[in-house]
Amino acid sequence: MLSAKNLSKKYATVTVVNDVSLQVSKGEIVSVTGPSGAGKSTLLHLLGGLDKPDTGSVLINGTDMLQLPSRKQARFRNEHIGFVFQFHHLMPEFSAVENVSMPLWIGGIGKKEATTRAEEMLGIVGLSHRLNNKPSELSGGEQQRVAIARALVTRPSVIMADEPTGNLDTENAHLVHRLFLDLRQQLGQTFIMITHNEALAALTDRTLMMQDGRIVGNRINKQ
Repeated sequence: MLSAKNLSKKYATVTVVNDVSLQVSKGEIVSVTGPSGAGKSTLLHLLGGLDKPDTGSVLINGTDMLQLPSRKQARFRNEHIGFVFQFHHLMPEFSAVENVSMPLWIGGIGKKEATTRAEEMLGIVGLSHRLNNKPSELSGGEQQRVAIARALVTRPSVIMADEPTGNLDTENAHLVHRLFLDLRQQLGQTFIMITHNEALAALTDRTLMMQDGRIVGNRINKQ
């Protein structure tokens, strides 16, 4: 479903991602681990089209997103890639359902349909009772589940998550990771997730280990 070949990225004289190639299958949950500065976040940004590599290509469902004109690239990213970050980046003045609706509004979906789809996705992540609450009225775990629902609402090909539980306590972190497993079961969702937590990485199908900008290990995790 996703294929990256020979990705490299340098900032000034420092090579942050160094000739990385990888493949991810539909419905697979892949974690990426490694020490700080290993290049994990930069790799995720390259895979998601948030940054442009110096060399290499990224194909999602056979489309080389980096070769698209900027407007088509932005539309492709909005439709095919969902992002979840350590900090939820919710808009404080909007309710949960409005926050989740935003990618649909950006994609030109009407308010009624967007609201229906956002409510459905919030139900899937267990927040049907929080539709009209603003972020300040939600717990940290609930805010992150709203962010996950927002990433999922366009039914993207892949969710890219950068330390999605790094700002949560142990219990909520485990709940979010279990939610990823449930979403794969329910929706056939594909995930690429960066984490420093080895115990949580072990819950994924496969773990890629990064060091000094390279992938130095590829571990199959037994469930």
